[in-house]
Amino acid sequence: MTRSTLLAAALALVSCNGRDGASEADTRGGSETSASDSHGSDGSGSTGSATSVADGSSDGSAGTSTDTESGGPVIPEGHPRIYLDDEHRARLLAALDAGMPAAQRFRDMVDGQLEGADWYDFQSADAAILGALTGESRYCDYAIERTDAWVSSEEMSIAAGQAAEVAGDSYLYVGDHVGDLALVLDWCWDGVTEAQRDRWLAYANQAVYNVWHPELASWGGTVFPWSGWSIDNPSNNYYYSFLRATMLLGLAAYGSHDDAQTWIDTFRATKIGEQLVPTFTAQLQGGGSREGTGYGVAMWRLFALYDVWEASTGERIWDLTPHTRASLVNFMHTTVPTLDRIAPIGDHARDSTAALFDYHRAYLLVLQRLVGPDDPLSPVVQQFLASCSVPEMTQGFMYGVDFLYADPALPTAPLSTLHDTWYAPGTGSVFARTAWDSDAMWLGFMAGPYTESHAHRDQGQLLIYRGQWLAYDANIDSHSGIVQSESVHNLVRIDDGGATVSMLAEQQPAELVALRDTPEILYLAGDITPVYGGAAAVERSEREVVWLEREQTVVVVDRVDTAGGAVPVWQLNSPLAPQLDGDRVGLGTGLDAQAVLPAAASFASIAWPTVDPDLQGGYRVDLPGVSGDNRFVVVLAPPGRIAQLAAIDDAEEIGVVIAFDDGGSAELRLGRTTPGGTLDYTAADGTTAFAGALSPGIDALPELAP
Repeated sequence: MTRSTLLAAALALVSCNGRDGASEADTRGGSETSASDSHGSDGSGSTGSATSVADGSSDGSAGTSTDTESGGPVIPEGHPRIYLDDEHRARLLAALDAGMPAAQRFRDMVDGQLEGADWYDFQSADAAILGALTGESRYCDYAIERTDAWVSSEEMSIAAGQAAEVAGDSYLYVGDHVGDLALVLDWCWDGVTEAQRDRWLAYANQAVYNVWHPELASWGGTVFPWSGWSIDNPSNNYYYSFLRATMLLGLAAYGSHDDAQTWIDTFRATKIGEQLVPTFTAQLQGGGSREGTGYGVAMWRLFALYDVWEASTGERIWDLTPHTRASLVNFMHTTVPTLDRIAPIGDHARDSTAALFDYHRAYLLVLQRLVGPDDPLSPVVQQFLASCSVPEMTQGFMYGVDFLYADPALPTAPLSTLHDTWYAPGTGSVFARTAWDSDAMWLGFMAGPYTESHAHRDQGQLLIYRGQWLAYDANIDSHSGIVQSESVHNLVRIDDGGATVSMLAEQQPAELVALRDTPEILYLAGDITPVYGGAAAVERSEREVVWLEREQTVVVVDRVDTAGGAVPVWQLNSPLAPQLDGDRVGLGTGLDAQAVLPAAASFASIAWPTVDPDLQGGYRVDLPGVSGDNRFVVVLAPPGRIAQLAAIDDAEEIGVVIAFDDGGSAELRLGRTTPGGTLDYTAADGTTAFAGALSPGIDALPELAP
């Protein structure tokens, strides 16, 4: 993940998420768009009256923030018109005048840049917003000079017959470069000469035109076609960079360039209305991203665009899809109880360890602003932000986000206000914990779609955390952060002829068959078979998980049937060195695993650095099966928790009888060929913790604790 700078305004959007080049051939992008083919400026140097984007006509009410007739967005008269409406201007000026810590730190950073400090990834708009707020000309003078130098360097490349730098990496950084230019133009309008405006807009419009017309893309009259990677895929992080450039350019250039209305319509109608909203509503229920938790954090840039659009045009669009608010709940559940790292799902190229970072703080801050202080989630977010490992931004290029969004005066509510289990059907992720305390046990499970290039082949994955990672994704210990193969995940891989049978993207998704959530147990069942796309070697791959929360014990049951000599291998990855003893394995002081089935099972292990130079630590424990029908039953529990185990293995049922060291017991019986069964779970004091059926079906989960 490239650490790109964020603008000081709510647009401060990180263009952090590149994709691996091999995936570009899978692009869903095409060249269809509503953009016009004109690239000239009308040279007027001024805007017209406030105009409805919905119908392109003036409503005659300069400076109004809403279109009372159509309910659609309105472009205000004059500049600055982006974000700095009366409400935001007053709030930010008050923070600066009062010397509020976030405001002062941001201003000190910008002042240092003007004095020669050369902050990493500093953006010109960071200075421009202070110029627009304070009226001090030195800020805009600096921002204009810096922006003009960038445009001049691009013009030199174009004059030499080359593509502009903004075209690099499939236009990934167009949101940064064109967005920065648009903000400086809008916030420092009076200081930009007419000649500069014409040059800036000609360059920026060509860049945005090229994004949406990949086959016709050109620079200086020379055609430079590109792949069109993800221009029609709202689930990909590139899309948010494209949206940012398009929206900001349209707003800044409205009334001063013929294409401005086209970009506004492209952003609001074509991309948000016709693509993103229906896609997110249909495919991302429960929030989050199909790119995983690494590249998925780029969605905070999208959420910031929602905020900027509303502040600039008066139209609220964040709640056109329930994905936005659900992502707020989902994110807090993806974070482990120590509040210093997130579930390591998918590629994590910037930081393979999935440690909490400024981007995650920004994700929550922007969503908190969108839902508003009266939402019951807002005080929970406030407590989360105060308690997590990033209570304020750590990087200078992120200081502006705290300035714009952090509000220390908001009330707090305990994290236990949230329910302890969350399911996001759109990503197939389940997250659960015994409590919201830092020493709680946390579990993650995957059974859903595999559609994005940054996603991993991890369907059926089981993650366990208690004070540290016990069962983890070995990608955490990789140098690259992009090890996607089945071998680094906690699942049953299937080996055939010396190679692992691969899960296939764009196939039918894995399916969560059961989610039963009670105060004492969590029962999950997933059918992983569809994601293999009908591979002849895979006849069945199903996983059931029963979590006996009071005993912190997890029973994992797998039915895996193979053909043609393929052999399944039950595997668990951990940063903790395994101690092997036949059908038992100890993982430090945190977790023991004991195989109940198959009979006469024997674990083996590898140290990852000895077999893969990209993996700099970690271990994998393997439990091999045989070609044909396999039934695995493995019990995971704290060391010493299990007093005795007995297998259940007959023609109809498989399972286990457990005697715990504290006197409690459990008898789990599941179908040999079908999911579901029964559980009798007795606590140490003799009371019944759970007794009854475990059946397929998905419980409706509340956001808040009962």
